[in-house]
Amino acid sequence: MCVDNDSRPPITPIAGGAAGGKDLTLTASDGTRLMAYAARAARPTGAGMVVIPDVRGLHIYYKELADRFAEVGVDAVAIDFFARTATTQDRSDKFDFMSEVPKTTPQGLQADIAAGAAYLRGKDGGQVRSLFSVGFCFGGALAYLQAASGLGYAGVIGFYGWPLGLKRWPDRPRPIDAAARYTCPVQSIFGGADEGIPPDAVSEFDGALKKANVKHDMKVYPGAPHSFFDRKFTEFAEASADAWTRVQAFVGQNTKK
Repeated sequence: MCVDNDSRPPITPIAGGAAGGKDLTLTASDGTRLMAYAARAARPTGAGMVVIPDVRGLHIYYKELADRFAEVGVDAVAIDFFARTATTQDRSDKFDFMSEVPKTTPQGLQADIAAGAAYLRGKDGGQVRSLFSVGFCFGGALAYLQAASGLGYAGVIGFYGWPLGLKRWPDRPRPIDAAARYTCPVQSIFGGADEGIPPDAVSEFDGALKKANVKHDMKVYPGAPHSFFDRKFTEFAEASADAWTRVQAFVGQNTKK
């Protein structure tokens, strides 16, 4: 699990930066209606961010992260991916997410992400010029795969995403296997003490991206564990601040002017 019930993004809110956030329902291409949360920028830059959660789904952490993106000029939408199977919309600790994750399918997940992308490109979402995705852990692997999805991303960002695939679900697509088909820049954020993503996995992914001539920014924070990007982990506040600065720079450098 990436985030706990009391986890929140380690980013200081900017008063007046966002034009407002709201819960909404999106409709995927297969007709599935899924929960989402959208935040509009008060001063849009033309960039839009699809926020892809970890295994918790649309947890409050990801809603607040969408707000933080909006505050720096990036229209954002955070999605849920359990609409096809879950019997509740509660994503608190009461939600048995680990029994729901295996029920998801690559096709369903991609349809939900595509619904988020379509929203951002529409009038209500800001009609963004440059589309990005950011994902965490389970969602980090999905974010990497967006680079080969055909949705026309300007860049994708993975926070401790599994580059060699999800060990618990080995039947899912592996980001490294799709590297030759990536069509946009990639940014990777890793914790050096993440036992699930060892240095050799990071190096292998780096090598695959270089071989495929994919522009990428890869940062490993020594001593940081999996899911360190959390305000509760005050000992990693400096690493988190640097990661957030890098994300903003990556988005800015790849946004159409």
